[in-house]
Amino acid sequence: MKKPLTFTAMLLMSSALVTPSAFAQTAQESAEDAAQAASDAAQSADPQEEEQEEVEVLGPGAGGDQPITVIGRFIPNPIRNEGEVVSVLSAEEIARTADGDIAGSLSRVTGLSTVGGRFVFVRGLGDRYSSALLNGMPLPSPEPLRRTVPLDLFPSSVIGSAKVTKSYSASYPGEFGGGVINLTTRSIPDEPFFTISAGLGYNTEATGEVGYTFFGSDTDFLGFDNGARDLPPGLQNAFDNNIPVFSGPGGLTDNELQNITRGLNDADLVLTQRNDDIPPNGDISFSAGTNFYVGDAYVGVIAQGGWRNGWRTRGGRQELAGIPNAEGELGLLNGFDYLTTQNRVVLNGLLGLAAEVGEHKFRWTNFYVRDTAKEARIREGFRTSIDTEGRLQEARNTTFERQLFDTQFIAEFDFGDLDVNVRASYANAQRNSPFEFNTGYAFDPNILGSGQGGFVNSLGQIANGEFATLAFSELDDDSIGAGIDLAYEIPFEIPFTFKAGYAFSRNTRESLRRDFEFAPAGAALPSPVTQQRPDFLLSDFNVSAFDIQIQEFFGAAGAQFYEGELEVHGLYAEIDAELTDGLRVQAGVRFEDGSQEVLPEDIFDLGGIPIIPTQINESDFLPALTVTWNFAEDMQLRFASSVTLARPQFRELANQQYLDFETDRVFFGNEFLQNSQLLNLEARYEWYTGRDERLTAAIFYKDITDPIELIAFAQGDSARFTTFANAPSAELYGIELEAVQYFDLYDLGGSFWEERRLLVAANYTYTDSSLNIGDDDLILTPFNPGVPSPAAGVFDDGDRLVGQSEHLVNLQIGLENNGDRLSQQTFILTYNSDRVTNRGTQGQPDLFERPGLLLDFVWREGFELFDKDLELRFEARNILGEDYIELQENDVSRVITNSYDYGTTFSITAEVTF
Repeated sequence: MKKPLTFTAMLLMSSALVTPSAFAQTAQESAEDAAQAASDAAQSADPQEEEQEEVEVLGPGAGGDQPITVIGRFIPNPIRNEGEVVSVLSAEEIARTADGDIAGSLSRVTGLSTVGGRFVFVRGLGDRYSSALLNGMPLPSPEPLRRTVPLDLFPSSVIGSAKVTKSYSASYPGEFGGGVINLTTRSIPDEPFFTISAGLGYNTEATGEVGYTFFGSDTDFLGFDNGARDLPPGLQNAFDNNIPVFSGPGGLTDNELQNITRGLNDADLVLTQRNDDIPPNGDISFSAGTNFYVGDAYVGVIAQGGWRNGWRTRGGRQELAGIPNAEGELGLLNGFDYLTTQNRVVLNGLLGLAAEVGEHKFRWTNFYVRDTAKEARIREGFRTSIDTEGRLQEARNTTFERQLFDTQFIAEFDFGDLDVNVRASYANAQRNSPFEFNTGYAFDPNILGSGQGGFVNSLGQIANGEFATLAFSELDDDSIGAGIDLAYEIPFEIPFTFKAGYAFSRNTRESLRRDFEFAPAGAALPSPVTQQRPDFLLSDFNVSAFDIQIQEFFGAAGAQFYEGELEVHGLYAEIDAELTDGLRVQAGVRFEDGSQEVLPEDIFDLGGIPIIPTQINESDFLPALTVTWNFAEDMQLRFASSVTLARPQFRELANQQYLDFETDRVFFGNEFLQNSQLLNLEARYEWYTGRDERLTAAIFYKDITDPIELIAFAQGDSARFTTFANAPSAELYGIELEAVQYFDLYDLGGSFWEERRLLVAANYTYTDSSLNIGDDDLILTPFNPGVPSPAAGVFDDGDRLVGQSEHLVNLQIGLENNGDRLSQQTFILTYNSDRVTNRGTQGQPDLFERPGLLLDFVWREGFELFDKDLELRFEARNILGEDYIELQENDVSRVITNSYDYGTTFSITAEVTF
């Protein structure tokens, strides 16, 4: 159990809250003074202030922040001590909400919202305006549709703190829009420990209910298959040698195509099955750590591993709107009722080694996560070009394998007035979709004679609703980074620190996607065959008897392959000075030279669609200024201004199609995108009413030049397509309010209330934004390559930015034991107002989602069992049963583009520490 700190020790740790090396130095040099001060302070210290959790934040830059202590009482607080506007989640705050991954925990932070439970947006700006760092180093993403790392990959148990920086400092990378999320992994433990935990979960929509699955392989529960999804030799050879898979010159022979087709018919992969009893969720994890001396070196080791197996079933409605009629009513191009079940297995592990040698600190961190999702879906409905009576049936089986490995080394050297930090990292992210199988059956009313109909699949085309398709995709993303940061405390009469540094990063990505369809090479299939289920339909017998062949299709799929590279060199200089009592200035400038390219490759033939590479070379000076005025003993004002960048993501530049399985929308890139530039302004009032207590209020404004926005359009009646373009400009502004207060309850009387206190933590963010579109503004789109088009034909002046909610509310109300025993009961409420998810097409209104109101409850209780510490956690998520809905609507009609039930989730976890 962590030992309480004396009041004086907490004062000495004030700078260590951000840079722990400063605490070690101060404690050694002032040991005798500290002992005497501890004796004097013990008489007046507030008992509630005798425990202060050490919050370690390891980010860019070097040197400790200079806390302002010249006026009255000093309250140690990691938020107050920062030179920028930040929010910090400590390990204790992360544990309070008991979210299994850090994405859930961050959704409680002021101004942050989580999209899809995975991607964290800052102040309503989309994922391109938010970035994530691990121990101050960049991370690649295993997602083909995003460069932002899905933060649900990181279990909260490996994170020591999460810091969200909302105002820019020159020591940070120049890609800084809404903010930067920096995750710090756990370091040297206070004392040796070994913890093991296991949990079980129940969801009202999934557990014990009807769902759809497919077998896959015997080892899918481990997140790895046993080779069942390996390509047949003939297809693997075609992939390795860039051979198009079709019959004819330059392709393959009929015999080769038939052999490949036979090798792809595995019933375990193509047959969707009904499961009447979906299993419960389960997880198990362990963490361990120790510390010891090796000579003069104080060494720490931390290891963590975990396995999580979860199930999610979504049942709802999907509709695709048509062009409004004369009355403005939105017609329907298609409409489907669907049921989808996903089995997700996550394996993760962390190994961290740290050492302190005198005043110097070294850290080597290795993190691995593998996230595998196996999903089966069946939907029934209509497409207007085929049938308007709900007579289509489609099935889809997919497996997604995501993987991230990161290793990084950081050295912090303390030479008295000079601090030097050196860092280097390598990370690799992969995403493999080894078998995306889709089938479609259409209803034929006379297949069995007059009035006796049935569903048939003639392996024709998607256009007629009778098809079988297959896709394979691979993504490999490497990221290397290195940097050096210096901080020198200049011996002026005022606290004055000069900081400088250099950072280098290179991110490379290779992405491959190939799409296929099954079709008879000769005569149409006879009626008895067309009624067979997929594994029989594509059986070896039918393949031979009816010459069924797999054929690759090209033009609509865009570039089968692309490679991208982003290389950035950054050099900065910064000063951090207390000019007068209570007035602190942090000012700097960063020079950043960035080179980004995306090179699509037409492996075969794109059917006349031009492939244009992208090259963006820009050098920018990015100034940043933050002024902090400590005008009272426990209050301060901050003023911040800066200029930052937002670069287009690889997938936004690449002419390669990807289907987003969450929304059933097809995305492809625009090779003419350019960097966006942001002017950021902010003013913030902070009142630190007590230890861990605060009241804050902020106003902020952003002016964005060339923001990247979505363009949507429909192709036929089967799918919605989305691409991207630079809008001329946009503005975003808003306010943030936050209050965190504790209330002692001993006045209520009775032994139960004597050691109880009430926590009330609330925050509110209002944000508004608008696109600024003039009649003469021109933009570049992929529809007419290289030819400027009127912006007003694509965007509407005054539209909100995609992904931006006007209102974000987080509220936590909880009881806790403020003595030695763990006991917390917390209600957690989160509200996000409507936000645009996609632009409407052809005169349609925009698509927007209603995240709604989510209410959770977490109960943590600590016990001693056989002299071991035991923690039991009970969680109830989405108690109110909020549903998800995305829609389009105007004054006369409404179209439900996607809707489903979240369900309410209950889970219980037991954790034992040895």
